[in-house]
Amino acid sequence: MFGLFKKKKKIVPEFNFSGIKTDMHSHIIPGIDDGAKDLKDALLLAKKFKALGYQKLIATPHIMADYFRNTPATINRGLDLLRKGLEEHGIDLVVEAAAEYYLDETLERKVRQKEVLTFGENYLLFELSYINPPQNLIDFIKMMQDAGYQPVLAHPERYSYYHHNFENYNQVRETGCLFQLNSIALTGYYGTGAKKAAERMVDKNLVDFLGSDMHHLKHAIALENSLGTPSMQQLLTQHQLNNTLL
Repeated sequence: MFGLFKKKKKIVPEFNFSGIKTDMHSHIIPGIDDGAKDLKDALLLAKKFKALGYQKLIATPHIMADYFRNTPATINRGLDLLRKGLEEHGIDLVVEAAAEYYLDETLERKVRQKEVLTFGENYLLFELSYINPPQNLIDFIKMMQDAGYQPVLAHPERYSYYHHNFENYNQVRETGCLFQLNSIALTGYYGTGAKKAAERMVDKNLVDFLGSDMHHLKHAIALENSLGTPSMQQLLTQHQLNNTLL
């Protein structure tokens, strides 16, 4: 008798990155920074991207003066290795490479000498210290622009020294610098402060690019979880982010 009254299965809406075919910030090139340790790890991450509907990845390995001393040559060698692995394993993903530059004493020289890797329409991805706010950020942005590059600040929601005064974000944005949000920040992966900053950036229409910042499988899980967040749904509904990078 009780079998006649089956509990209705809850229908959960499905969300995917159908509006975002390209990821423009990941550390999937194996063995050259703190991302994928080897080709096996890189291929696992590639499969995760593919399962979420991505068609193209722009890998952005770290370049830091005293820590990750990558060059265009080391990055492109790693890119060739990754492309070969994808082809051999039948993973249909287009992969290109740029870099994520740390704002340090060597970056100005690299910019002036045109020794930087960019993506899209001469976009230059750079990051800041998580501990100390830069004293010369506005001047540095202008220098990049004068050199012919379009600066893109990586994951601005993660810089906690900007959280106490949102006007800091507006001042940077007014220089013409673009903002790249890490999707997983919307899940609280980096903490409450970063989550609130990310959500407010979405509400204030300050997001120009959306990146995974993928390093490992925990990030892949968080990326999938970010799909169900209200802010992500807002972004996917209102914007066609990253489409110019296809």
